[in-house]
Amino acid sequence: MDEREAMKEGLALVDRAKICMLGTNGGDGYPNIKAMMNMKHEGLKKVWFSTNTSSKRVQQLKKDNRACVYYVDEQNFQGLMLVGTIQILQDMESRKMLWFGGAERYYPKGVTDPDYTVLGFTAERGNYYHGLSNIDFEIE
Repeated sequence: MDEREAMKEGLALVDRAKICMLGTNGGDGYPNIKAMMNMKHEGLKKVWFSTNTSSKRVQQLKKDNRACVYYVDEQNFQGLMLVGTIQILQDMESRKMLWFGGAERYYPKGVTDPDYTVLGFTAERGNYYHGLSNIDFEIE
């Protein structure tokens, strides 16, 4: 499998994933992993999540914006790790982009809730594996 095929299969995995794992760096130097809804992405380069402004994750990202996102298909033994950085977004355009019916459950004051934050992840590189193939690639 070459890099192009790995990226194509990785994107197919992202397209069908409902949940992915977001890895950030904790203040104690240890990695922190959190399951996140797979809400929106543009190819493999950009991924967006929503979270609470008051969350531990946002506080960690203010100190160190390096992160990784991991997708897995446990049925087919496929995995994709994207490595990059996260930007904390609170502008109305970003908030509206991810807003969905029922989000009031998490953000009771609606799209303008001060506790509603969008995380914009930008990937720099990735690693895709399937079976015995394990391919690293750069993302432009």
